[in-house]
Amino acid sequence: MLLLGIETSCDDTGIGIVDSTRTIRADIVASQLADHKPYGGVVPEIAARAHLDVIDGAITRAMADANITFADLSGIAATTGPGLIGGVMVGAMAGKAIAAVRRLPFIAVNHLEAHALTPRLTGDIPFPYLLLLASGGHCQLVFVRGVGDYRVLGRTIDDAIGECFDKCAKLLGLGYPGGPLIEQAARNGDPSAFALPRPMVGRANCDFSFSGLKTAVRTAVQGRDITPALVANMAASLQAAIADSVADRARHAFAMLENEKPAAFVTAGGAAANQSLRARLAAVAAANNVPFDAPPARLCTDNGVMVAWAGLERLRLGLTDALDTPARPRWPLEEMKG
Repeated sequence: MLLLGIETSCDDTGIGIVDSTRTIRADIVASQLADHKPYGGVVPEIAARAHLDVIDGAITRAMADANITFADLSGIAATTGPGLIGGVMVGAMAGKAIAAVRRLPFIAVNHLEAHALTPRLTGDIPFPYLLLLASGGHCQLVFVRGVGDYRVLGRTIDDAIGECFDKCAKLLGLGYPGGPLIEQAARNGDPSAFALPRPMVGRANCDFSFSGLKTAVRTAVQGRDITPALVANMAASLQAAIADSVADRARHAFAMLENEKPAAFVTAGGAAANQSLRARLAAVAAANNVPFDAPPARLCTDNGVMVAWAGLERLRLGLTDALDTPARPRWPLEEMKG
């Protein structure tokens, strides 16, 4: 089986081609970073127009990289939600058009499921497993029982980790996107320099909260000279606070799964590329006697490869979708069907 995947839910146009041997045949990502950097975040209309400008060329390059024709494909997968609706519509319509013209199966992919299944592409992880899905817009602890079968144990009640990194990086004058810049600055800082709160630590459930952490960072730097030393120390302190909070939430998730032991603990999503966070999660996995796994950083951020793989997982179960399947700005994992 050979699947083409299209990802346009936010600000990257991702086109991937994957086969059933877990071989990535093509991985094209057209970044819009330069378009959105002046605004300090993603502007939905700019994103949608940029997807429209580059998607045809990105698909052409992916097909050339894979050295295939459309006749070689087994199906077309495209993200149909959740995400910025303008961008989602661009990718979904492109995928549907190819599927219609070439008479190929169309698979409507949930962006969150694509992240959730990526560890099965890169690490051949068996079901069931515990997942931390951490990105700019999402932060969830999910028990992944199978394709389309998800039990959300906890989610953020306000902001996600990526959002917290972005806003705090802006406060520190680091720019956008915040996650990689915070991680880089933290390497030269003291994680104990600022006494930041550890949101939700000790609470009985597995929910997250990061809005108060953003407020604490703003309060701590307000009226102070933003020197390189302050930036490094605050970045390290922020990273440590997030890692402590997430590790605590993960320990609670394992406690909730006492009677359903996961085969592994995995993480995915853009914020999951943070090496400090990965180290803390690996320690939680070791304490619970399960392996820890995370995709390579390039497959944690949005990409077409994860969409192609999710489409392949669904197609081999006979799960296809009609060409009138709508684009959806919201699509919780709990609403998925296997």
